[in-house]
Amino acid sequence: MENVILNKTITFSIEIIKYVELLEERKKFVIANQLLKSATSIGANVHEAQNAESKADFIHKFKIAAKEIEETKYWLVLCKNSNSYPECQYLEVLLFEIEKIITKIISTSKTTSSN
Repeated sequence: MENVILNKTITFSIEIIKYVELLEERKKFVIANQLLKSATSIGANVHEAQNAESKADFIHKFKIAAKEIEETKYWLVLCKNSNSYPECQYLEVLLFEIEKIITKIISTSKTTSSN
């Protein structure tokens, strides 16, 4: 069975890597590094959650991913609002899709763990 969130986070990470390479070509190293770390951490935590030791650990990993989404949004807003940065709206769209799924997974997991 296909795991949508795993696939979306891998796709997003690959797109982030491509975007960061564009930033590095333009010598935007600090933002590139920050964006790369926070954005790829989303998928890393989602993947880690697949082997969580408990329901609480599973939820915790997804909450970390949600925090990384917020940080990634921040870096993308800076990129979007800086004139000398490449266009990144497509990354914001992908990130929003991931955020909706992760939010749903967290709320569903909390509901099922309290029953």
